[in-house]
Amino acid sequence: MGYVHRRLVSTAARIGSVSISHLPKFPPKEALYVPGTSATAFNPEEWAALQPPPPSALSAFVHRIGLSSILESPDIIQQACTHHTFLQLYQQHKPRDPAPATNAQLAAIGNSLMGLFATEFLRATYPYLPTRVMKAAVSAHVGPLTCANVAQEMGAAPLLRWHRSRGTITKPGVLHSDALASIPRALTALVYQKRSLPSARQFVHSYFLGREVDIRGMIKFLDPKKALLEMVEKFGRARPKSRLLKETGRYSNAPVFVVGIYSGEEQLGEGFGSSLKMAEYRAAEDALHRVYLTKTPSDLVQLPSQTFPLGVGDVYRKAPEGKYVAPNLVESEIMYASSGNSVEVAGDIS
Repeated sequence: MGYVHRRLVSTAARIGSVSISHLPKFPPKEALYVPGTSATAFNPEEWAALQPPPPSALSAFVHRIGLSSILESPDIIQQACTHHTFLQLYQQHKPRDPAPATNAQLAAIGNSLMGLFATEFLRATYPYLPTRVMKAAVSAHVGPLTCANVAQEMGAAPLLRWHRSRGTITKPGVLHSDALASIPRALTALVYQKRSLPSARQFVHSYFLGREVDIRGMIKFLDPKKALLEMVEKFGRARPKSRLLKETGRYSNAPVFVVGIYSGEEQLGEGFGSSLKMAEYRAAEDALHRVYLTKTPSDLVQLPSQTFPLGVGDVYRKAPEGKYVAPNLVESEIMYASSGNSVEVAGDIS
């Protein structure tokens, strides 16, 4: 085996989408020069990308994610792992062959379903969460980066068929993470298509919504003291007061103050700092976090999608609906000092 052949074999072996059974076929006919024809440069990476994943890898993947009873056909699994950008590369090298099926439509449907499931779950779990924080939490649970990471954990990266495209002024480019994120979305749509909407919701809850996300870090305030003042007035509570609870080293170079904020006799929050102003700031922020991050117990969370029928078919068909009790509406969010467009309110915490 010459140097060129060894380089082609080593290049193909590093690409996970190429089966070992393809390696003895080197060099492929595209790499051979036939006298009397125009010679073109052979790209081993593009040749490897055009090869379909082996059926054994597709079968192992679908068994690994627990969908072997739903996705029985290897063609469906291969379609879920084929990004729409792959058509450009395929038609460039094989213009006479029929174009393969892609996951473009499946990914769009799955993206909508995942957004629905994440929104209703977070709204039912955190009823006081502000709208902007809600959007950020939904993106953290089922956003593009999370979908790409879940696809990596599933082991779908070697099965992905895609082609990197450059962005334009009106359309961004497609990166590897963008193409990889389409696989979990397509799988969600296939579960919905083959089974039911509750089954698709269970799939999303298992792989996405069961993860812990730091929502506290998403809640930021320009002035938490005035935001807290507006909140207690909206709920009709007593005006908040700051009280010094503990202190140490007041006259040293490392003092520590602990401040609590009270509404009447009830303590709303507590914070510490190297100055009274910092401790009061953190105490007000802690009080707001306790309200916004009020969590409904998991056994009491009810989702509107539970009313959909469990069988396969149209969600609007006549069938027994699941039980659902709508929760009580909570007070609207406190917008002051949560964004730069807030309107000032006179007054301060004394």
